[in-house]
Amino acid sequence: MTRLSVLALAALPTAVAAQRYNIVYIMTDDHTAQMMSCYDTRYIQTPNLDRIARDGVRFTHSYVANSLSGPSRACMLTGKHSHANGFTNNEHGIFDGTQQTMPKLMQQAGYQTAIIGKWHLVSLPTGFDYWNILPEQGDYYNPSFITMENDTVAERGYLTNIVTDKAINWMEHQRDRSKPFILFIHHKACHRNWLPELKYLREYENVNFPIPYTFYDNYEGREAAAAQEMHIDRNMDIVYDIKMFRPDLNTRLTPNYRRMISRLGGREQMEYNWFYDSLSLDFYRRFPQMADGRTTDNTPAVAEFKYQRYMRDYAKVVKSLDDNVGRVLDYLKQCGLDDSTLVVYTSDQGFYMGEHGWFDKRFMYEESFATPLVMKLPKGMNLRGDINELVQNIDYAPTFLDIAGAPIPSDIHGVSLLPLLKGEHPKNWRSALYYHYYEYPAEHSVKRHYGVFDGRWKLIHFYRDIDRWELFDLQSDPHELHNLYGQKGTERQTRRLREELKKLQQQYADPILQQFPL
Repeated sequence: MTRLSVLALAALPTAVAAQRYNIVYIMTDDHTAQMMSCYDTRYIQTPNLDRIARDGVRFTHSYVANSLSGPSRACMLTGKHSHANGFTNNEHGIFDGTQQTMPKLMQQAGYQTAIIGKWHLVSLPTGFDYWNILPEQGDYYNPSFITMENDTVAERGYLTNIVTDKAINWMEHQRDRSKPFILFIHHKACHRNWLPELKYLREYENVNFPIPYTFYDNYEGREAAAAQEMHIDRNMDIVYDIKMFRPDLNTRLTPNYRRMISRLGGREQMEYNWFYDSLSLDFYRRFPQMADGRTTDNTPAVAEFKYQRYMRDYAKVVKSLDDNVGRVLDYLKQCGLDDSTLVVYTSDQGFYMGEHGWFDKRFMYEESFATPLVMKLPKGMNLRGDINELVQNIDYAPTFLDIAGAPIPSDIHGVSLLPLLKGEHPKNWRSALYYHYYEYPAEHSVKRHYGVFDGRWKLIHFYRDIDRWELFDLQSDPHELHNLYGQKGTERQTRRLREELKKLQQQYADPILQQFPL
């Protein structure tokens, strides 16, 4: 080896010189930690997802910067908060693909990049050597995909299986084996309206899921929480969501439901209809008042029926997802990539499984602000167990760049998790997280808000058409039921958190600080 080449090798970051790890990043939609048994064993078992945590690490304080699908994806791709990457909401957002993104920087570092599945950023992907994405939200049954030639191609089968088929096929037959790769496997699961794989139609039908402690929350002292439209009893569509279809009933979302189910053909549609029609007949016998399409009947019996149907269908969708995560893990092991690949599993945000009487996400409350994050580490990274530091989805981009041995641009807001994956506990690790949600007025009517969280205390400001503050001590009030803002004895904590909030808004240059100075 020449002196020049020795010097060049020495100049490379240690991670690159020693090992060029592949990265498989699996992200689902609306999969919450409550429905993942390595986090919570009350509801279902997810053995394959648990394998990742068992053979690697589980992050216990993992959060998002904006609990909404498109914005969350933009934060992941750029390592920046929504105001800086420009994609603040789904209603009017179009991702600017010309901007600096982590996949482009990974390409510059010599990695092959690919994304398969849900994109949901309106513009077409950039920075990927290969992509095959879903139009908009995509369909669970017999879905279509958009190819790199901008053709829309219909596929046969169940979406979660197809996305995994395409991902494995790319790794086996399409990648450049002379390069390390980063593969993004993005599932539609577990997004509304939770259409199960047909083989799992009857799964969980004998399970009665426990009613959450906060299911009958009255939202006292939380005006924004009272104003939302995410109630299981009032806002969950009896046809679209609960699948209690009848030919003479047309709810607001019935046309959407008909379109989705019409993608099934022949025998498949007969099997689907036979199962749900029998449930529907029984439902309208028990609750005849619902036959006119009202979705505002908020009696406990109807609310709890809807909750059980919601939980069962969601769990069925997760079961297929877990199967397919297992397929990816098995493939990596069988083809010899296991030791050289970092496997990351997360969701674009958390979700309400009846907590506060809700479904959906958006709020800075724990169920939707938090998101699962587990990583199966490659050979040479021997840490196992829990990582308890505060982490956020803006951290994924710098982490992957760090693992690739690539420089991390100074304008990225996130920080690399690599020191944590090495078992280190940096003294200067962040002490608080910043959150900002923008999409109002819009679906579900969740007010705009921003806030700060330090691992125990949370301060939230709802703004624009409302001016309300909320303060929670999660140590004494983990369900976030008691707004302490303005109460005697909380002055010091409020002052400290407002100062921390201002510091983070300045650090990330969020223009909201000029509109609402602290």
